[in-house]
Amino acid sequence: MAGAKENHAFSGLLISDFNIDNFAAYLRTDSRAPLLEISTVPFGQVSQALLSPDHSCWRSDLDFVVVWTRPEAVLPSFGDLLTFSDVATKQLTDQVDEYARHILAIKNRAKNIFVPTWVVPTLHQGHGLLDLAPETGIARALMELNLRLLQNLDGASNVFALNASKWIEMVGDKAFNARLWYMAKIPFSNEVFKVAARDLKSALRGIRGSSRKLVVVDLDDTLWGGIVGEEGWEGITLGGHDAVGEAYVDFQRELKTLTHRGIVLAVVSKNEESVALEAVQKHPEMILGVDDFAGWRINWHDKATNLVSLVDELNLGLDSVVFIDDNPVERARVRDALPDVLVPEWPTDPRLYSQALRHLDCFDKPTITDEDRHRPEMYVTERRRVTLRQQARSVEEWLKDLSMVVTVEPLDKVNLARVAQLLNKTNQFNLTTRRVSEVELSAWAAEKDHQLWAFRVKDKFGDSGLSAVASAEIDGHHARLVDFVLSCRVMGRRVEETIVHVAVEWARAAHLEELHVIYKPTQKNKPCLEFLSRSGLQSIGAHMFVWPIAEDYKASPLIQLVYKAASNEGQIEHPHGSESESV
Repeated sequence: MAGAKENHAFSGLLISDFNIDNFAAYLRTDSRAPLLEISTVPFGQVSQALLSPDHSCWRSDLDFVVVWTRPEAVLPSFGDLLTFSDVATKQLTDQVDEYARHILAIKNRAKNIFVPTWVVPTLHQGHGLLDLAPETGIARALMELNLRLLQNLDGASNVFALNASKWIEMVGDKAFNARLWYMAKIPFSNEVFKVAARDLKSALRGIRGSSRKLVVVDLDDTLWGGIVGEEGWEGITLGGHDAVGEAYVDFQRELKTLTHRGIVLAVVSKNEESVALEAVQKHPEMILGVDDFAGWRINWHDKATNLVSLVDELNLGLDSVVFIDDNPVERARVRDALPDVLVPEWPTDPRLYSQALRHLDCFDKPTITDEDRHRPEMYVTERRRVTLRQQARSVEEWLKDLSMVVTVEPLDKVNLARVAQLLNKTNQFNLTTRRVSEVELSAWAAEKDHQLWAFRVKDKFGDSGLSAVASAEIDGHHARLVDFVLSCRVMGRRVEETIVHVAVEWARAAHLEELHVIYKPTQKNKPCLEFLSRSGLQSIGAHMFVWPIAEDYKASPLIQLVYKAASNEGQIEHPHGSESESV
């Protein structure tokens, strides 16, 4: 993924009450992106680090901090509870609240803060009925304290909890090693640290927008058992009173679940298209329907070639793709030809398919927005737009038939997560590929002489949601476009010109002389340069474009432009002074 730190290691700080050097070593040596530079605070100095802004551990360029503690170390009353002493509930919750305040105090010292949940070694568990007993139950108290901690941290958009209980469950009875504790004050086995490192790296990829967006699946012996071209849709193995048939249904259900998180599905299969689609449409046990797939290539051509064609049609990058196929030869072909595509090894037993899919760590993301939930259906409606465009005699006729509406709105609490997501995940149409957290973005937008717009796009086929972001700042007598980001699904529909029009009108209202647009090239954002080159803006050198504010920059008359009134104090009002306007 292109970005400001694409070729640089992320800097991280580990704070813990125990010896965390082994975890740091796994993070440093893991070759999967992103590469990490790790520093640690000597164990036992949790409070000193959290409460001292001038502590030597703090650097100005920290990308993340991990604060990993044992509950008995930071909550004195929990230590008493481990001995079955009488401990008041309020005493425990007050200590959790204080600890959470200490964590929140450092939220502006790094871009992201990660807090693993509390666990206790199994030697403190196994008390039978007492485990979950009120007042004395250790397991019960731990659940309640973790929930209290999460509730305290929920309001900080750059503070994320990591589920440490999952790491313990995955490792099992080897998660704790008493010898390591007594010899080196290491409470967990190296297997736990390995799993934790994998989880943390997945989280970092998700936050910086490097998670995978598209799952491309085969059909025969992948979505169902058998060869549909030979057996017909009635003869394939799917559902019914059959262990393997049930496993295929569950695998489809797991794929369907991914679509609810904003992951898009597609098909690349060697088959007759009409026969394969008939199975999708007619088999009563199919969980996935035609409208669950953004596109497909069902033919007898090379799968790698088909995959490139499909991804190009969907305006995505190959590095956004996961390819799932039961055939090891096809997997090897795609893996060798398209190294950016993630091609996981796949089990030979269909009963393990769902487990294999759930085990993938490439879909992590910090939030799920409304746009995420509706993204798969947006791709379905895009297929209909493509069909309409193929039938239209010209682009203008196509745009007129679409009846597009572009709504401009300021940054607010409702759209903050989606705006940050779009900035951090978009590579192809992205002026500067600036990557910022929600906290940094809010702070930037609140500064004097800064302006940020979010753009929602809809047409007669459906709502594409928040699909573009632009921001600008005043620099003397000029305005400079800082961000110019457009989702691939609305590229080429005159939304680009509409955004420039909005920026020019804002600069005119501020009595500025020129709008400057400075393009920063990456390996993937050439579509942005291609638009700027044909936009009508004056080119100065290879990467700078200028528009004199005295001249109108007209938006397309085929797009209805609606301004949503600013609600935040200090937001620059649109020069027309109206809440809604058509151009």
